[in-house]
Parts: sequence; structure tokens; C-alpha cells
Amino acid sequence: MTLRDRLQWVFRMSLLAFILASVAFLSALTAVRFAIQGREVAMPDVVGMKAVEAQHTLQSRGVGIKVEDRIYNPLPLDTVVRQSPAPGSRVKTGQFAHVMLSLGPQKATIPALVDHSLRAARIEMLRSGLQLGEVSSAYLPLGGDDTVIQQEPAPGNSDITSPHIDLLVSLGSRPPAYVMPEMVGLSLAEAESKLNGSGLKVSKLTFSPFPGILHGTVASQTPAHGAKVDANSTIELQLAE
Repeated sequence: MTLRDRLQWVFRMSLLAFILASVAFLSALTAVRFAIQGREVAMPDVVGMKAVEAQHTLQSRGVGIKVEDRIYNPLPLDTVVRQSPAPGSRVKTGQFAHVMLSLGPQKATIPALVDHSLRAARIEMLRSGLQLGEVSSAYLPLGGDDTVIQQEPAPGNSDITSPHIDLLVSLGSRPPAYVMPEMVGLSLAEAESKLNGSGLKVSKLTFSPFPGILHGTVASQTPAHGAKVDANSTIELQLAE
């Protein structure tokens, strides 16, 4: 066999190997695509079903269920009111349908919770079959510490869809503010005396090596000198070992 014949043979074998590899790659790609599509299902419509029935229907398609919330609705208790993703959507098996369940027709009237403590408001809501929603807190001089200042929905409202009541709770009057004094270079006793005179106190002490600084001397402070602090602020001092 001449050199030219050998080269032609090598070329034909290489071309054949390339074609076979391309066919194998395309076959694998097609198989993967079919496998992925095979793991997708159409989301069933479970609105109007009882929660147990909806769970069985979804699980038969390989889809889980998560209850996101409960609302008052003319549908019977524990009936699916809404779902996401929407019915007919293509989803992968193992995903979840997020549903909202009915509490049945609304029967509760919102109680007056303003001027109650947060604990008393919780108890009143439980008695009325309602639930605590979002609680926001703020320093307000309108009420004492832990007192409900505002609520949503308003008292007496019976035209509601959700059993949750959001509350604004007072933290009382804002504590006095101070300017953080300079502590660096003072001894611990001097630093504590200076802080006490400003209505503050040390919250945390740590010792670290600071070459050239006398043992027990404040080498670092948090917050920094000049920062705005109050009596509840965490004040940390680092002392030289």
C-alpha cells in the first residue's frame, strides 16, 4: 500500500469515526430532551376541591402541595380558593402547587385592640377566631411600652376576607440619645466612670495585644467617638493585654 493509499484510508476512517460520534451525540441529546419532557406534567385544576382531594390529585401527577394562606370565602371550609401555577401550566414533577384555602363564610367582626397590650390583643384575637398578622413597632409617646396604637382592619369591620389583623405597637418614648465619648487611652476604671456619667455602660470587654500600649488601657472602642448612642446601645471596649 502506497503512502497515498494509507493517507486516504486514514482520512476515510477518521471521517467515519466523526460521523458515528455525531450520530451518538445527537441520539443522546434527543434522549435527554425526551427525558426532560417526560418529567413535565400539566398542572391539574384543584380550585373547588377539598384540601385532601386536591393533595391526592396533585400527588397522582407527581406534584406536591403547599398551603400559603387561608381566607374567608363562600366556599366550604378547607376548599381550595386559588392555586399557583395556573391549571394547565407545564411543571416539572417534584414541584409544588401553592394554594389558598377557604375558612368558610366570614363570621368574625374585628375587635377593638387599640390601647391593649400586645399579649392582651393576641388573646382577644384568639377569642374572635382571628390571627395576628404583621406587627410593626415604633417609638411613640402616644402609649406605653408594648401598647397597640393602630390596627388594620379597623374595629367593627365585618367585611373582611383575611383572618389576620396587622398591629402597630408602641415602644414607648424614645430613650435619651447621647454622643459616644472618647475612650481610647483611658484605663478601664476611667472609661467606665466616664460612660456612667453619660448614662451609658460597657456591654463587652475584650483583651488583645497592642504593642506599646499599657496593659489595661482602652485601645479601641465601638461605637466610635462621636457616634449617636442611647442607653440600650452595645458598647464594646478592647483593652491592651
